Amino acid sequence: MRFLLRMCLVFVAVFAAAFWYVFFSPRPPNMTDPATLAGDGSLIDYCQLPELDGSGLKAADIPKGNTPGCRYSHFPLPILANCTEPLAEGVRDIRGLWIGVSGKVGHVERIEQCGSRTVVTSSGIIHDYGPNSTGVLNTNDTEGGVRFTLGGKPYCPRTSASMIWEDGILNFYAFGLTPLLAVRRYPDGDALVWEYVDGSITRMKRICQLPEEHKIPKPR
Repeated sequence: MRFLLRMCLVFVAVFAAAFWYVFFSPRPPNMTDPATLAGDGSLIDYCQLPELDGSGLKAADIPKGNTPGCRYSHFPLPILANCTEPLAEGVRDIRGLWIGVSGKVGHVERIEQCGSRTVVTSSGIIHDYGPNSTGVLNTNDTEGGVRFTLGGKPYCPRTSASMIWEDGILNFYAFGLTPLLAVRRYPDGDALVWEYVDGSITRMKRICQLPEEHKIPKPR
């Protein structure tokens, strides 16, 4: 009985801490280059990927990408545009622009990589994980599809996660806690597979240009 009581207390403490973090903890200052957020990422040919030959910046030289407010207002420029650090050992190259062709059909996301850093930009949110010049490793952004008013002001819950390559799969752990596996991404031939915590599986194909309807983000 004492063991069960202790486990219940631990569960309640963890839940309370997560609830406070999501709904009440302050957002960190947005350190993303303003020119990156102001630029138009819809004009880029995403089939022309940069060479990761080590001739430019490393991942740790570039400021962390944070979602501005609850979501960006238009598709921004790439966060890692000037990074040419070769991919770390065990990291698979899934860079580019992808669109869902089964499962969540029409879902679009841009994936950037260099070194051991990964940035996923989609649906108004910037998920940036890995070494950077201004923040911690974990992503630090919002759940842009969920929005409400708190104290008379628009508010959106925060999210934090790690994105770690394990056995050729990019595992997305909520709050960086390994028991909380939320998303799995991995290449399968020419496709990119996205498995979500709700059990859904989406297959995506590579595209070169952002579709017109995704220039202004829509909640997931």
